[in-house]
Amino acid sequence: MPDQPPLFGPELRGLRLSAGLSLTRLSQLVHYSKSQLSKVERGLKAPSPQLARLCDAALNAHGRLAALVPEEPAATEPTETNDDGEVWIMQLSPDGASWFRPVNRRQVVAAGAAAGVSTAFGLGIGPAAASAPAVGATLLDGARTLFDQYRRMGQTSSPQLVLPALIAQTHTLRELAERSRSRTRDGLLTLASRYAEYVGWLTQEAGDEKAALWWTDRAVELAAAGGDHDLAAYALVRRALVTFYRGDAPRTVALAQQAQGDQLPPRITGLAAQQEAQGHALAGDYDACMRSLDRARRFLGANTSHHDAPVIGSTHLPDSVSMITGWCLHDLGRPREAAAVLDRETARISEEAVRTRVRYGMRQALAHATAGEIERACELARPLLIASSGVASATITVDVHRLARTLHRFHEQRVVRELSPHLAAALHGYGA
Repeated sequence: MPDQPPLFGPELRGLRLSAGLSLTRLSQLVHYSKSQLSKVERGLKAPSPQLARLCDAALNAHGRLAALVPEEPAATEPTETNDDGEVWIMQLSPDGASWFRPVNRRQVVAAGAAAGVSTAFGLGIGPAAASAPAVGATLLDGARTLFDQYRRMGQTSSPQLVLPALIAQTHTLRELAERSRSRTRDGLLTLASRYAEYVGWLTQEAGDEKAALWWTDRAVELAAAGGDHDLAAYALVRRALVTFYRGDAPRTVALAQQAQGDQLPPRITGLAAQQEAQGHALAGDYDACMRSLDRARRFLGANTSHHDAPVIGSTHLPDSVSMITGWCLHDLGRPREAAAVLDRETARISEEAVRTRVRYGMRQALAHATAGEIERACELARPLLIASSGVASATITVDVHRLARTLHRFHEQRVVRELSPHLAAALHGYGA
């Protein structure tokens, strides 16, 4: 008979006794009640992944406890559509609502949609009818400036408000590239790929993982057509981000490792190492996490790219490695250390970068709550919950859920009761 994995309760009890800690002392260290820890040790209550990581860190278990209670990945992994001869269909309704979907060209023709109607239009992939190199070159400059404006809009607006314009701009750049001479064509396609990659990020923010991966694949295709074959590696980083939010630590690490190589631009390798660190943190592997963060800092610090294309990844963090270090420390069950780092780094984010401030500020509040600093957590969370309604982020909502679950353990405290309506409104507003 093969050896069975150890049960969490007995393993926790054995490690606690070996460390000479009472249940009361462990309770003080992890900020869970003594009665709940007792039930977990006796197998009467299942531990959460968060509790497992906190106990792991408190008992110096080096990932042994965290490995026994991993995050539960979603049952299925999203797949992407990749139909040859696709048509992009966008609907704009009189009330301002909009949607987008790619479909096979044969489906459009069969449905009679190819002729077009006043409320919908198809953005088709096909040969261009005319050559306009001068127009393409002029548009390239304007579209590059517009991209920075859209990124700023994405920091303060719901994805649904920005996506229609981004999708239309991506299509326009791609179509104009077909009509332009070689050098201008490559520039248009490269810029279109950055638009498509940003669309992928915003669709993930809107909660549509399948669309996020579809757009990431389109970005890779556009970049390759323009002579940029490095974006394929960054696409693996984007996929790793999706699996990270799905709680799949092994897949996150594997995808991020595939995106690292000596022949790749330092920024892509650095961002991949940073994402790998987050996967290791989710798995409770402190040493591997710190090694990955050191590697990320080395590569991101060595980035010397002067390419005219927009910078890949976030541009709103003064020191992304330090910020992600704070994020990782929380996932490693070291919330007090995490809070200290996140306090310092969130103070450096520009006031205009609302989405970024809410994202990392919510993680900051969560770290304080997990460390038992409930009043500070509630103080931080209140303005963030109000601001979160404007940016409508599915990924930020993940941490709002975690914060709500953590604060529920302290529901008898006045500050938690006062914050509860704001938490409920934030979750309800996103459809949770």
